[in-house]
Amino acid sequence: MKEEEVILVDQDNNQIGTMPKMEAHEKAVLHRAFSVFVMNDKGETMLQQRASHKYHSPQLWTNTCCSHQRVGESNIQAGKRRLQEEMGFVTELKELFSFIYKAPFDNGLTEHELDHVMMGNYTGNPQINPDEVADWKWMKPEDVKKDITKNPDTYTAWFKIIFEKFYDHIGQNSTEHESKG
Repeated sequence: MKEEEVILVDQDNNQIGTMPKMEAHEKAVLHRAFSVFVMNDKGETMLQQRASHKYHSPQLWTNTCCSHQRVGESNIQAGKRRLQEEMGFVTELKELFSFIYKAPFDNGLTEHELDHVMMGNYTGNPQINPDEVADWKWMKPEDVKKDITKNPDTYTAWFKIIFEKFYDHIGQNSTEHESKG
């Protein structure tokens, strides 16, 4: 099977090429990515624990799902595809914001991503894919924030960065999200 390719971008999100995913992470090249946060009607966020055999960040907790867009795929299409592949359900997604971050790992790889953060609402239980996900749970965002401070080593490097921005966003837009609940 051919290795998945990521979309290389410049600082303005203009596509400048593609590269095998592992090579992009070895060279710390800026590429397009997305992160999905799914919330339920109680205002809780669905977290996933990465499978133990993942090549980086195994067994760590992170947002509902995240991955890389494919060539010709919109951010929303990519988010829905990966949500189905990892968590076994699909819901409507809304793009919240995007930003660039760089997160090195202990194994020498680096995530350097222009990350598109999306949010959806779902109240059921996922049907997790054991190849991708070890476990899942619902947590209130304020409890996640406290737990990251108390137990930072149990969360992925990128989640700690992205969650801060997500938490600030939902705090600033809480009346908008409450009116939809």
